[in-house]
Amino acid sequence: MATSAPSSSVQQQRRGFWLRTLHQWHWISSAVCLIGMLLFAATGITLNHASRIEATPEVVSRQLALPADLLGKLGDRADGHAPIPRVASRWLDAQLGISIGRRPAEWSDGEIYLSMPSPGADAWLSIDRESGAVEYESTARGWVSYFNDLHKGRNAGPAWGWFLDIFAVACLVFCITGLFLLHLHARQRRMTWPLVGLGLLIPLLIALILIH
Repeated sequence: MATSAPSSSVQQQRRGFWLRTLHQWHWISSAVCLIGMLLFAATGITLNHASRIEATPEVVSRQLALPADLLGKLGDRADGHAPIPRVASRWLDAQLGISIGRRPAEWSDGEIYLSMPSPGADAWLSIDRESGAVEYESTARGWVSYFNDLHKGRNAGPAWGWFLDIFAVACLVFCITGLFLLHLHARQRRMTWPLVGLGLLIPLLIALILIH
């Protein structure tokens, strides 16, 4: 009896330490990924019912002519991929209200073609290398499509890709710490593991039986 009390005290201290540590990581990770989880849950529904959500694409078309001095600065570049020269891209940005940046365009003998997809929208720009005629078209598919594309990471750029990776790590920490907390509280909550098993069994059966 003299050794059981200290041993029990040590176990309680260890349990208390892990409870405090897990709770701390659990609430921090939940705070970090809360808004993202709400966004991804909502867009998961809209993606699952994308065919039922009607959207009217908004198409904008513009035609203009590149000034002769800028046309001359396009140079004699051969076929391939390269950004539009800055002086020309800045003029186009100002005229069309867009941001070309340093996206690589497709260069051929008679044309420069630039594809500019973005979340929820697609756009393209064409420059006739002989006449300087510029054609621009943009198609916006609405806010639902915008957030759906963010969910998929489609045409969202490297910064959003980094956010998705960090968000995924935060979700993993949230789920793993939650699993350990369930383990620590399972003795007092008998339905813990049956509910966890149910959460595994339902999607597993659907995948095995109902997905063809």
